[in-house]
Amino acid sequence: MEPSPAKGKPQGRLLVSTTLDAKDELEERLERCVAIVTSLTNGLSEREANDAITANVCKGPQQHEEVCLGLFALLLTEPSQAQRCYRDLTLVNRDGMNVILIKINQILMEKFLKLQDVCRTQLVWLVRELVKSGVIGADGILMTLMKQIAGGDITNKNLWLAENVLDIVVEQREWVLKSGMLIAMSVYTYLRLIVDHGTPALLVLRQKEVDFCIGLLREKFMECFIIGRDLVRLLQIVARIPEMELLWKDLLHNPQALSPQFTGLLQLLTARTSRKFLACRLTPDMETKLLFMTSRVRFGQQKRYQDWFQRQYLSTAESQSLRCDLIRYICGVVHPSNEVLSSDILPRWAIIGWLLTTCTSNVAASNAKLALFYDWLFFSPEKDSIMNIEPAILVMHHSMKPHPAITATLLDFMCRIIPHFFPPLEGQVRQGVFNSLTFIMEKRVLAHLAPLFDNPKLDRELRSMLRERFPEFCSSPSPPTEGRDEVKMEESVSLEMDNHVLLDKEGGCYDNTEAAFSDDEEEINNKGNKKREFRFHPIKEAIIEEPADITPYVDQLDDMMKEKVLQLQKGRSVEWIDTETHCEVMQEIVDLILEEDFDSEQMSTLASCLAELFKGHFRGDVLPDEITEESLEESVCKPVCLVFRNLCQMQEDNSGFSVLLEMLAELYQKQPKIGYHLLYYLKASKAAMGKMSLYESFAQATALGDLHTCLMMDMKACQEDDIRLLCYLTPSIYTEFPDETLRSAELLNMIVAVIDSTQLQELMCHVMIGNLVMFRKDSVLNILSESRITSDTHTHILAHTPRLKNRLVVLVSAECCQSPYSLSCLLLQLRREKPSGEMVKMVLSRPCHPEDQFTTSILRHWAAKHDDVLGEHIKALLIKNNNLPRKRQSLRSSSSKLAQLTLEQILEHMDNLRLNLSNTKNSFFTQTPILQALQHVQASCDEAHKMRFSDLFSLAEEYEEPSSKPPKSRRKAPASSPRSRKGAATPVSNEEESASSSASEEEDSKPKAPKRKRKGSSAVASDSD
Repeated sequence: MEPSPAKGKPQGRLLVSTTLDAKDELEERLERCVAIVTSLTNGLSEREANDAITANVCKGPQQHEEVCLGLFALLLTEPSQAQRCYRDLTLVNRDGMNVILIKINQILMEKFLKLQDVCRTQLVWLVRELVKSGVIGADGILMTLMKQIAGGDITNKNLWLAENVLDIVVEQREWVLKSGMLIAMSVYTYLRLIVDHGTPALLVLRQKEVDFCIGLLREKFMECFIIGRDLVRLLQIVARIPEMELLWKDLLHNPQALSPQFTGLLQLLTARTSRKFLACRLTPDMETKLLFMTSRVRFGQQKRYQDWFQRQYLSTAESQSLRCDLIRYICGVVHPSNEVLSSDILPRWAIIGWLLTTCTSNVAASNAKLALFYDWLFFSPEKDSIMNIEPAILVMHHSMKPHPAITATLLDFMCRIIPHFFPPLEGQVRQGVFNSLTFIMEKRVLAHLAPLFDNPKLDRELRSMLRERFPEFCSSPSPPTEGRDEVKMEESVSLEMDNHVLLDKEGGCYDNTEAAFSDDEEEINNKGNKKREFRFHPIKEAIIEEPADITPYVDQLDDMMKEKVLQLQKGRSVEWIDTETHCEVMQEIVDLILEEDFDSEQMSTLASCLAELFKGHFRGDVLPDEITEESLEESVCKPVCLVFRNLCQMQEDNSGFSVLLEMLAELYQKQPKIGYHLLYYLKASKAAMGKMSLYESFAQATALGDLHTCLMMDMKACQEDDIRLLCYLTPSIYTEFPDETLRSAELLNMIVAVIDSTQLQELMCHVMIGNLVMFRKDSVLNILSESRITSDTHTHILAHTPRLKNRLVVLVSAECCQSPYSLSCLLLQLRREKPSGEMVKMVLSRPCHPEDQFTTSILRHWAAKHDDVLGEHIKALLIKNNNLPRKRQSLRSSSSKLAQLTLEQILEHMDNLRLNLSNTKNSFFTQTPILQALQHVQASCDEAHKMRFSDLFSLAEEYEEPSSKPPKSRRKAPASSPRSRKGAATPVSNEEESASSSASEEEDSKPKAPKRKRKGSSAVASDSD
């Protein structure tokens, strides 16, 4: 029951309050808006009232918002006027109900538990009407409303909400089917709720939920597929319901019955479950409390917070099922920053241990353990995060001393889940658990596992089973890292297993852990390991931020700006409110800054607020792991980038341009990382193409006032935070600001001090391709003398050139040249040499990979310096490989490690070279030998190659146009050869050289090839004459 109104204080009409509660700001504002609407319509007929509020709305945005919010508040508090208010609202709103949707979302996320019963009923009614009207954005509001349906709660209010939301999605089924995310979220929500509604009194509601879920799963399975592997976990739990059992059997044995695109259970198990689904099963209040405990509560002081949480949410028998949701949320969503991990803040494993020890049901305990190990079963280091598997190993590790029974039952579960989880996939599950344990040691979460797996506190049978399952981890201090299969799968299905109830439920490290670490430290130090070593190793992962404290600043802002900033603050730590919404709010803040009446004295205060709110954007890696156009654009879609984008869209003589620069300069004082983030945006964003000079304006607007100083400071900050980003920015910095960089030994020192061999090789490729110039001729010696490049690096760059030709065949193809260090040395050696047939062949033998620019960079260099020689060698290789039978090519590839060159490989490298030279004046691809060779290949290759390399072959088609009779020209070749155009003799000699240099190859038809090529060359020359 809601608390009754306190005596002596007028009860609010919207929210339940007591004498101790301050007047709610939102409620006060809505009451003011109601008063405005009432004053406009008081004593008027319905038509006159409508005219009056319409006229008031037309006065401006503020009046529009006041009228809309007034009608909204009346609708919530006066059920008798609800229909009329909603009709008036649809008539007068000018923004597609956006103001109303924002307020509904705010109430659902912050005030829903305090709403009066009448207002809660009216709010659900309003959501139903918005859905009926098809208002854009209503799907998001409906998903937020679903989030308020608590798991493990069968109180009347929660059941009423679950049933009413279910009625909305059933009645508006056609509308629901238009949104794939809403389909998936609805199915995920009600599959989870079915578990709680198993009592006889709730069977009618459960049947409605079962019918709804089955209907959507069978009709829209691929839309539900985006849920990922947790869909299997939820289906497994409810699979014994007769209707669900049929669906479960189809999922296992007849996947095509669900969708032609669905290939089987394994396909679903390898799909990642989004954090949105894991978070949607916790109410906003639960989520806030958990985030508070994992970011603010000190380890050892958590007992009163845990007791409060247990009384509020975990005190009933039905709430046992909520533990799985909490554990999945903690493992998959709560990923603390490295700062929190290395502090004395309550760790995740302690909360999970507390949840496990409070289980009072065998089934709940088994499901909770499965939720904990769920990410282990198909773990793949390439896809999964160490943060998902870290809590389980740390619970076992830290429980060994105070709670050995907990460690024992978890280890027993880990061993038994492998064969029993799903027998057809036992091998993959075993590999997933092995990958998890190996990755745990690689990331130094634990130094080694032998003290855990072979601990004398465990019974003999369990230790024997661990040695049998995981012999690699029971005796050796470090597991083998070579030869393991890379199974690219992640998490797996939920399966109830017969496990022991967790014992030792009182006391210990989960409610008062002050003594736990000292015990563990003694044991670990005896083994020669460091205490909690895992905490100090960086883990690249999304960061859950501490709540931003902007209290000292926000009251200094005017009302409009204050509202927007608070709106930004309330949404920043809630993942449910997406980035797009944050960006919209930030754009509104930028619009307010650009208004003529904006008080510039607020600039510093606003900058302090934004710096605090956006501090999470400046932590972690900026550059995506995989660099594509899509990933780069996604990485610059943060709210803080809205300021950058607006600057890029303005002209420098625009008054707003200087205002935004002033804003950035103030922000730069509060958050120095803004400088290199601006550089990254100017390079990565399509909207900022060609706008790099904007950084110079920014530098001059800062307190530094100097481009060189500002640039050096920003690059230094970038070097300290993100080395990959430093290397990514380097070519643009040197190209766009040559006066500040080409003579700067300071910048060079920053780069060479931190880059590894891979990054060095990448920069060298940029230099050879022409994207990067790091020295001027007149300053190179001075910079090298001033810089702190090591003698080893000088040796690496300047030495080891003797007998290159004799070693080249081995170097290019040898495994040692997969090392970036070796490649860098070889690149410098090759650029000094004139290409021979063998050199070109070996360079082209390197496999073609989008991120490997080795071959393209050296070919471009040769094309600029020795284009005619390179053209003849490539022609010879193209024609020779084109004439080889396909079987013979495959035999050569399998029998010789040094001659694995195929026609397709040559064409791939040629196409990359063509793309690289497309924006230059280089005429390499206009040479007669290249065009002849492309003609020759095009005439005999299959359609797949013609289509794949169509742009490359089109060069040869253009060359064909002046040659009208190729057959006759071949017969006339001897007579026309004396009249060949200039340079005709050179191809002949080069071809002979190519033929002689390749005489060592096993090729029967080779002696005839040069003659045939010379005739073709002469014939073309004759026709052109």
